[in-house]
Amino acid sequence: MSSRPTSSLPLRKITHFSLREKKQRGEPITALTAYDYPTARLIDEAAIDLVLVGDSVAMAVLGYDSTLPLTMDEILHHAKAVRRAVKSALLVVDMPYGSYHTSDDDAVRNALRLVQEGGAEAVKLEGGAHRAPLVERLTRAEIQVVGHIGLIPQSVNRMGGYKVQGRAAHEITQLMNDAAALEAAGAIALVLEGIPREVATRITAAASIPTIGIGAGPDCDGQILVFHDLVRLGFGPAAKFVRPFADAGSEIRDALDLYREAVESRTFPSDAESYHLAAAVRTELASV
Repeated sequence: MSSRPTSSLPLRKITHFSLREKKQRGEPITALTAYDYPTARLIDEAAIDLVLVGDSVAMAVLGYDSTLPLTMDEILHHAKAVRRAVKSALLVVDMPYGSYHTSDDDAVRNALRLVQEGGAEAVKLEGGAHRAPLVERLTRAEIQVVGHIGLIPQSVNRMGGYKVQGRAAHEITQLMNDAAALEAAGAIALVLEGIPREVATRITAAASIPTIGIGAGPDCDGQILVFHDLVRLGFGPAAKFVRPFADAGSEIRDALDLYREAVESRTFPSDAESYHLAAAVRTELASV
């Protein structure tokens, strides 16, 4: 029997309190990215706990080579579409590169846009302890914040590529300090990306707020994947931590081939797929 929710079930609205309660009960938290209405609606109807309009839209949908070129206007466009679909899940929107790097005032202003215009219930930003004052400022402004530590894609140039973080003892200590500082500043959850399983386990045990892992092993409080990775709808090699649960790319390619062949062979559209005049009109035309 399918566990998929039906429209007869009552709406379960997920909040940051819901996520913390799941952590306390030891129940895994599910999260996925979404960038458009139909995808977000399917994800929400599948009872996923958290939907992230990630800056990964830059690479997954917009064709950029990294997340760095993404603008506020671009992510707002996608956030609005996702907001129209999501009724149950907690909706989090990424703050793009440059939207919180110049000043705290700019960061608050941009975060408010994501909440007011994009419908975000929380914003996500990258960085460790040095972001704690900003997280505190945003929290005072009634804006919920999800932190993101470990491999932080917006710092790809500084890190010299997309490399696993936290392998050395001093790096592990720093990640532990980062997590503690962000929680103390008011973060409602932490994304742990690209760090060894053992490090994620220690951070998760020490934190009272939920941890959401991506490439951080199975011991986090929850897991998140980029939707396009989940359904294999990308064009590059997948990261080690990605498990595709479908092959939408192959299905779509097959459908495109079948469509082209049907049009070229004039088997589409068929007579049954065509509109027809009423018999009286056909008779009248035949006499002209």
